[in-house]
Amino acid sequence: MTSATHELLPQATNPPLGRVVFLNGTSSSGKSTVAEELLRTLDGAWYHLAVDHYHRARSRHDWTDEEFLPIFQRTVLGFHRVVAGMASAGNDVVVDHILGERWRLTDCLQVFAGFPVYLVGIHCALPELERREQARGNRTIGRAALQFPLVHQQLQYDVEVHTDQQTPAECAAQIAHRLTTPPAAFAELQIQ
Repeated sequence: MTSATHELLPQATNPPLGRVVFLNGTSSSGKSTVAEELLRTLDGAWYHLAVDHYHRARSRHDWTDEEFLPIFQRTVLGFHRVVAGMASAGNDVVVDHILGERWRLTDCLQVFAGFPVYLVGIHCALPELERREQARGNRTIGRAALQFPLVHQQLQYDVEVHTDQQTPAECAAQIAHRLTTPPAAFAELQIQ
C-alpha cells in the first residue's frame, strides 16, 4: 500500500471568490431540476447546495412548533454560511433556496456581502405548483400556495425564468447566458 501526500496548491491558499447562482422560488417551482440542468451544462466544477438537504439531514424528534422554530431558523442560517464557506474557498455554487421571509434575505445580504451573487427568480404559475405538489407526494400540500405571494415580493433579479413555460434546458441556457456579465441585483438590494 502506497501513501501519497498532497500539498495545497499555491493558488488555492488565497483563491478568488466563487460565483453564487442563487435560485429563489416556491416549493415545487423547479429549482432543483434547474440546478441539476445547470450542473450538466455549465463549464467547470459547480456544486448544488439546497436548503432542503440540510433540513433532511437534521435528526427527527417530536418537537412542538415553539421548540422547532429556533431549530429551523438555525438550520437556515447555518446553510447560508455553508454556501459562503464553499464560495469563499473558490467554488462555484448553485443555491436552491426560498426567500419567503425577510429575515432570510437580510441574513443573505450580510453573509454574501462582496460575493459575486447572481439572483435568479424561478417562477411557476400557482395551478401548476399545486399540480406538482400533488403529483410529487412528498410535499406538504398547500405550502407552495402559502409561499407564492411572498417569495418574489420586493425582489429584483439578474435573470428570471418560468418553469411552467420553459424546459429545464431552456431555463439553464438563459441563466448561463446571464453569467457572461457581472451580477447586479444582489448588490443593489444591499444598498437599499
